[in-house]
Amino acid sequence: MGMPAGARGRRITLQRAVSTKNALNEDVKQWSTLATRWAEKLDVSDGEQLRAAQMGATITTRFQVLHDSLTSTLTARDRLLLGSLVYEISGIKEVGGTNVGLEITATARPDLQP
Repeated sequence: MGMPAGARGRRITLQRAVSTKNALNEDVKQWSTLATRWAEKLDVSDGEQLRAAQMGATITTRFQVLHDSLTSTLTARDRLLLGSLVYEISGIKEVGGTNVGLEITATARPDLQP
């Protein structure tokens, strides 16, 4: 059983940090776009929102994407973009069975956005 296509109505951008050297030979982290994917955006429960509010101005969201050769390589070191928000990935788990979909839990800090 797969994930319903109609539910994946948000276009997210997946990014991975790449370490490069600047003119002073210092390590500099830059974000490189891996790909864009259609995702379903799932809001957290009120209880989770309340706990998030206690830690600061954060938005915790779950995104479901199809499993593929790229999404299967995502880790908590990666991030995703939706609109003007940058989401740091905090967790990834399989949904719908092996090799069907992934649920990405991610948190954005609107007060710290570029």
